[in-house]
Amino acid sequence: MKKNLLDYSKMGILGLQHMFAMFGATILVPLLSGLSVQVTLVAVGIGTLIFHFFAKGRIPTFLGSSFAFLVGTQLITDPIEGIFAGTTMTQSEKLAYATGGILISALVYLLVAVLIKLIGVKKFMEYMPPVVTAPTVILVGVMLAPIAISQSLDNLFLAVLTLVIVVVASSWGRGMIRIMPILLGIGGAYIVALSMHFLGITNSNGTAIIDFSGVADADVAGVPPFMLPRFNIVAILVMIPFALSTIVEHVGDMIALSTITGKDFTNDPGLARTLIGDGVASCFSGLIGGPANTTYGENIGVVAISKVSNPRVVQLTALYAIVLGFSPIFAAVIYTIPSAIIGGASFMLYGMIAAVGIRSLVENHVDVSKTKNLTIIAIMLITGLGLRFGPTITFSIGETNVPLDGLGIAIAAILGIMLNAILPDLDKESQ
Repeated sequence: MKKNLLDYSKMGILGLQHMFAMFGATILVPLLSGLSVQVTLVAVGIGTLIFHFFAKGRIPTFLGSSFAFLVGTQLITDPIEGIFAGTTMTQSEKLAYATGGILISALVYLLVAVLIKLIGVKKFMEYMPPVVTAPTVILVGVMLAPIAISQSLDNLFLAVLTLVIVVVASSWGRGMIRIMPILLGIGGAYIVALSMHFLGITNSNGTAIIDFSGVADADVAGVPPFMLPRFNIVAILVMIPFALSTIVEHVGDMIALSTITGKDFTNDPGLARTLIGDGVASCFSGLIGGPANTTYGENIGVVAISKVSNPRVVQLTALYAIVLGFSPIFAAVIYTIPSAIIGGASFMLYGMIAAVGIRSLVENHVDVSKTKNLTIIAIMLITGLGLRFGPTITFSIGETNVPLDGLGIAIAAILGIMLNAILPDLDKESQ
């Protein structure tokens, strides 16, 4: 009996460790997009349990908020450049259309799962090699870069301080400190921000560094502000391409976990089942007003460092997230975090996404001296970045104009897959 209690206590602590690892990035997505932190925590918690159900409870991974869909959300909700700019639509209504797009785009997971069932995992992976998947991940990180800059402008001191803490913790930290640098960066900078606020220091634009107005009226416990999705063809078309990015991320995470644990999760329980679990989780999240879910590299890092791969630990983390989601005062405190602190943390987070793509090229020994590989990478990067940051290009569906800048990642990924399939490997043939 005593041994069982010790085991449960240990599992509880390990579950908290996973929560610390996912927490900073998970709440950052709603803070950047305008979605509810409470709803997000409930969505990722239940989404993780949904994933574990489809994965037969065998895979130790957590599903957190997806950064890939942030670009799509911005394209839908931005008051100046968004697809609903110039309308009388409220921000909440725009977010409802964004979550509707997330719900529909998650169905792409199910289509890919069916494809894998038809052609097999091995054949599927031949069409998704690192030379295609890595540039896709790089594009996601780079496209989010402007958000980090804009978030930091109100208070550059706090933004830089946050970034410095994150870099120091991740580079020189040990144990738990190294696992949760984002949380430490946000927490440490927030303490400094509190001191500055009470000393009467303001942001560069004269506004208060911290706004506590929402905390006083918040209850300790309460139902999250769930929101039903709305559907618009343009919003859906903007969101669908980002599903390709998260699918690529999903495949990479399953391979990484297989390597760490010594179990081939792509075959058992199978990539088709894990993709269905991920897709259904995002469908559920969109249904209640949350962001798209995705498997989290942060939690995979915890598994690698702790050597604990018991899926029940992650399932416990999911329960923690759900409980916190039903605390309005907790969400209200989170909303007091200055945008500059979020911006400083984003420097590292978004940069890391791009860096993971670069690391994938290196770790998979992609030979960029080969003409074929170099051509694929070059065309993918220029296509994705050119469509996102270049002149506005639209195409029409009936009377609706669809901006191509939101489709840049998908178009780049499709081009990469096609080029990999049809381009000859001249360097190999000349040997």
